[in-house]
Amino acid sequence: MTGSQTPTTADELRGVRLRVTAARVALLETVRDGDHLGVEAIASGVRDRVGHISLQAVYEALNALTLAGLIRRIEPAGSPARFEGRVGDNHHHVVCRSCGVVADVDCAVHEAPCLTASDDHGFSIDEAEVIYWGLCPGCSTPRIS
Repeated sequence: MTGSQTPTTADELRGVRLRVTAARVALLETVRDGDHLGVEAIASGVRDRVGHISLQAVYEALNALTLAGLIRRIEPAGSPARFEGRVGDNHHHVVCRSCGVVADVDCAVHEAPCLTASDDHGFSIDEAEVIYWGLCPGCSTPRIS
């Protein structure tokens, strides 16, 4: 592979020392093609690409890819875990209280951490996770019956 080529999904898996399988490739591509997907939606996307995969295998692959830093897991309060392919940039999220849609919000200062803790308790803080809550445009627009 030369410096000008974009690494393949398989190359990325090898780069973090994960075994390359059709299911892992399909899962990583499904997460990256999706928009803050839940486990069921990811499983469905993987099945569309490679056929049958158990939900347990999906959970195991999601855990491995998250630990390897290839995907990010977010867990808004009261919602099941969701996964995204945008990693390493310390961005935040906005969540609709009504329909649950999630959108990315860029870090205000463009460097990690985006916020300074009022008391760091001696921790060396390298990331801040913020979730903004409100109503999305579709849920905040009055509906005429």
